[in-house]
Amino acid sequence: MVAISHQAITKTYPSATSTGARRFVGKNAIIVGASANVGRALAELLAQEGANVVVHYNSASKKDEAEKTAAVVRSHGAQALIVQADLTKPAQATSLFDAALAKFGKVDILINTAGKIIRKPLAEFEEADFDDLFNVNTKAAFFLLKEASKKIADEGRILSFVTTMVAAFAPTYAGYAGSKAPLEHFSKALAKELGGRGVTVNCIAPGPLDTSFFYPAESNENIAWLRSMSIDGGIGNIHDITGLALYLVSPEARWMTGTTSFINGGIISPIN
Repeated sequence: MVAISHQAITKTYPSATSTGARRFVGKNAIIVGASANVGRALAELLAQEGANVVVHYNSASKKDEAEKTAAVVRSHGAQALIVQADLTKPAQATSLFDAALAKFGKVDILINTAGKIIRKPLAEFEEADFDDLFNVNTKAAFFLLKEASKKIADEGRILSFVTTMVAAFAPTYAGYAGSKAPLEHFSKALAKELGGRGVTVNCIAPGPLDTSFFYPAESNENIAWLRSMSIDGGIGNIHDITGLALYLVSPEARWMTGTTSFINGGIISPIN
């Protein structure tokens, strides 16, 4: 597989102060995978609109990046709490929520942006590959949802990131897409279980995004194919999806639950 060099796209997103929106004043959010990419962007946008943010990161190597996210949150006048946790260990999912509750008193929003990708033909998968993917993408997500089911506040919002590839017929994505697909079903069930408390549970299935998560797993050929399939011949930008993410965790989204929203520039339709 050939790595591709790229120039990251920079786009300015309108701040809450410029729009006058302050939807999240008094809210506390846990963002899993907040040290970079979509997680960092959502941490900043929520802070702009008044939310305090628990900045989760997984490995020690991400600590400095998590500190940068926390600094951005604080620059908008919100509070930030940095928590390291290996969420493939259910006890650490418990500790993450308990740390948030100890700091802020309640958790109103859970956003899980974390994920791992391994792309190879199914015939080439080793047991270790399978375990790595399902531990991060499935097991960790399941036990996060379990903690949220018990500890998120009434009228809370839960949002998980899956992948557009759950709707695709595409080689080499069996492990990645297969390990993300269960989140849709976890979320549908949990939406029914928590609906009486006003809690919503949704997923976003993004297409390829111009991030450090996307490029290392892709070949030049596959990137060219994905570009050719999109409406503008390009790869998505983080802020192409953050607007919907903010809506789904906002008070206005009370009637939208158990859904998976595909945002991929027309590359793949979930409707067969």
